[in-house]
Amino acid sequence: MGSFYLTTPIYYASGEPHLGHAYTTILADVLARYHRRAGDDVLFLTGTDEHGQKIQEAAAEHGLTPLELCDRMVDRFKAAWVELGISNDRFIRTTEPEHIAVVGALLERLYDNGFIYEAEYTGWYSVGQERYFTEKEIGPDRVDPIAGGPVTRIREKNWFFRMSLFRDRLVEHIEKNPEWIVPATRRNEVLGFLSQGLGDLSISRPRSRIHWGIPIPWDPDQVTYVWVDALTNYVTAAGAVDPDAPRGRRGFGDPLPSRWPADVHLMGKDIITTHAVYWPTLLMGADLALPRKILAHGWWVVGDTKMSKSLGNVVDPLDLRERYGPEAVRWYLMREMATGQDASYTPERFLTRYDELRNIFGNLAHRTLSMIRRYRDGIVPAAPADGLADETAAAVGAYRRGLDGYRLHEGFAAAMDLARTANGFVETQEPWALARRPDAAAELDHTLATLVHTLAVLACLFEPVTPEKAAELATRLGLAGIPLFDELDRLNLAGNVVSVGAPLFPRVDPD
Repeated sequence: MGSFYLTTPIYYASGEPHLGHAYTTILADVLARYHRRAGDDVLFLTGTDEHGQKIQEAAAEHGLTPLELCDRMVDRFKAAWVELGISNDRFIRTTEPEHIAVVGALLERLYDNGFIYEAEYTGWYSVGQERYFTEKEIGPDRVDPIAGGPVTRIREKNWFFRMSLFRDRLVEHIEKNPEWIVPATRRNEVLGFLSQGLGDLSISRPRSRIHWGIPIPWDPDQVTYVWVDALTNYVTAAGAVDPDAPRGRRGFGDPLPSRWPADVHLMGKDIITTHAVYWPTLLMGADLALPRKILAHGWWVVGDTKMSKSLGNVVDPLDLRERYGPEAVRWYLMREMATGQDASYTPERFLTRYDELRNIFGNLAHRTLSMIRRYRDGIVPAAPADGLADETAAAVGAYRRGLDGYRLHEGFAAAMDLARTANGFVETQEPWALARRPDAAAELDHTLATLVHTLAVLACLFEPVTPEKAAELATRLGLAGIPLFDELDRLNLAGNVVSVGAPLFPRVDPD
């Protein structure tokens, strides 16, 4: 047992939550719940990114102030996360006074360390990504290389961070810690980016062009580059900087008691550069420790195209939730995408994964509880529950290796395989036949006790991804709560009164 701090990116408060947002946030929630089940003290952070030109322009289009737009969108994100069963411990907003103060303190630290200077900058700027791109990156068509949107040639005075000074140190860190960026394809991508050299980073924008941002502490005519603002949220939430302390004692060189560094930053692969290059070099410049891991997952695509609001191919996860329930959405997202790779959403695959939940896991629970009620008056028999001991131990081991290694699809495949094995055990043992033989009472008790024990283990394994159904199953098994991992070996359900109830995952007729 220990502590575990994980983060999602903070989401732009200019658009509705969609399946891409839901995937990242559910991925983080599953990991947070898994670590709580392992007994860890977890801090799970998510939130909204509320400054920058994109917010400023979207608010104007709606006839709102930027903060009014952000307030409206924050409510929608929070509501979506409640409906999808997200258990975040902290929801941060970059308009919070605490965060604004920490950003100012971080900038002052970089300035005091000699890593900030003023210069004129000319480059191609994408409002959609809120960042500059090089001539090589935009190509001959001069478009945003990430989303394909327009770019604008801008020339202006900015404050710069001497990011170039940290290139060799960052390369050395990545090469010495091959698991720092996962998957390996993203690590290689970052090393390839760094091999081309590393320039300095413009960390401000003139207030004459972008007024909606955090002022540069020593230059009120400039506001902080939105990515510097946004990335700093991870430190704000961790309590690693005390902006109210004297300038030389804010926790940079002399760390404060805090949750920093993060154990893992989770994000989509499109923002790997900002998290694996901009962010660690800023931390180095400010004398702060680097995060322990950066995990960049793939994209949800429709056909061969990334899901994107601008392309009009976004799937609303709440539409799926209303019909199949949040547990089905969570299961599909975790089961279908191999962490780090792209995955294609199709209604057919969603139904396949839902049927897996219903016909294997849900069916095992319903038939087991029904047989205990029918054959033992609803009371778990006092008999050995070791009929699937080897299979259960192997499944729990594979499950934990999968989730510890951020291969969640493998871990949940192991959990489902255990449910499948238990269904096979039912067919082999034929409890209905044993119940007709007076001389087979002990074998029937052993069979039923084994199945109940297996269901208790499965409640633990499925809780991170289907928390409500796992809790409901634990209650039906007569448990006071879902067991932790270190309780599985000493579970004793003998004498528990079970209840059957409706199927955990009911049949839903497709259109």
